[in-house]
Amino acid sequence: MATFQRRGKTWQYTISRYTNKKYDPIRKGGFRTREEAKVVADEIEYKMNTGQRIGIEPKPIAKYFEDWYTIYKTDIAPQTLSHYKDTLRYIKDHFGEEKTIQKITRDDYQLFLNDIGKKYAKETTSKVHGHIKAAVDHAVEDELIRVNFTTKVKVTGKPPKNKKDKYIEFGESEKLYQEVFSKLRSGLSYYGVLLLLVSGIRFEELVGLTRNDFDFKANTINVNKVWGYNHKMPEGFGPTKNEQSTRLIGIDPKVMKEFKKLFIQMPDNIERLVFFSSQSKYKVISNNAVNKSLKKTLQSLGIKNEITAHELRHTHASALIYKGASIIYISERLGHSSPDITYKRYAHVMKELRKADDSIAVNMY
Repeated sequence: MATFQRRGKTWQYTISRYTNKKYDPIRKGGFRTREEAKVVADEIEYKMNTGQRIGIEPKPIAKYFEDWYTIYKTDIAPQTLSHYKDTLRYIKDHFGEEKTIQKITRDDYQLFLNDIGKKYAKETTSKVHGHIKAAVDHAVEDELIRVNFTTKVKVTGKPPKNKKDKYIEFGESEKLYQEVFSKLRSGLSYYGVLLLLVSGIRFEELVGLTRNDFDFKANTINVNKVWGYNHKMPEGFGPTKNEQSTRLIGIDPKVMKEFKKLFIQMPDNIERLVFFSSQSKYKVISNNAVNKSLKKTLQSLGIKNEITAHELRHTHASALIYKGASIIYISERLGHSSPDITYKRYAHVMKELRKADDSIAVNMY
């Protein structure tokens, strides 16, 4: 039970408490009236009686978020972890390293999202918001704060890049396929262009392939790991982006035949990496090298719509859609965590093909 004492012109409350079998009272003064002191004391006693936390120290939002993802996001892929680190950087840039989570209001947070939205696409802003909201939800459950300032906010951002620029048409991809074969003797990066085009795998999955991952009898490659090819990724082998990204992919026999020849001609290495490069800091061919080879090939074909190595993945997916492959199959082949992601990402391609479907329907009889 709380007791109250007058200290000069103000009042103080004292709440009896024992911690570790020692008398450890809670005291606070400076209240203008006894009633004001009683209101605060009653709230603390209620928390004590209901097992709630009291006496919580202010904690900077940047430190809290970093501690949260370090503890609770231990099983995510390195690339995903880098996104959380980016979010931490955005928090520090906007709020600094001293702004406490207890002092952030919904208006403060909305201004933060607005600031991110001016610089990045809405998809990025939404991802940052998702990261912070999950951490703040945890803070509320932990009774670190009472009000969740991440609710009822608006996520903004720059318009996304025109998705038509992220892949080349099927007819152009056929020309690219034929042309790359004629350039394979020009360097290992052309083998990378070829395999990215016919498989749809991610670049980190490509450079993570070893000789053991190639089954020349079944004409398949086993995608079960990635390789750190830049400073944002851990060194060496690492896990795939998600559980669904570990997969067995069927490959064009003509392409597999070329890789079989390559393995005979190319010296092996201790990691058995297919795209090994002794000159590279990361021991594999660079993303930049593959992009340069791709650019040269597209230019030699007169294809003006320049794409990157990553956008060969989109080209592959678009070609599968054009050929009538199911969304479920495409999702599994690309290693997406769910078909919903595949549909959302390639809805624009399917809408274009619907024009042909309409033509079939209206001319059916």
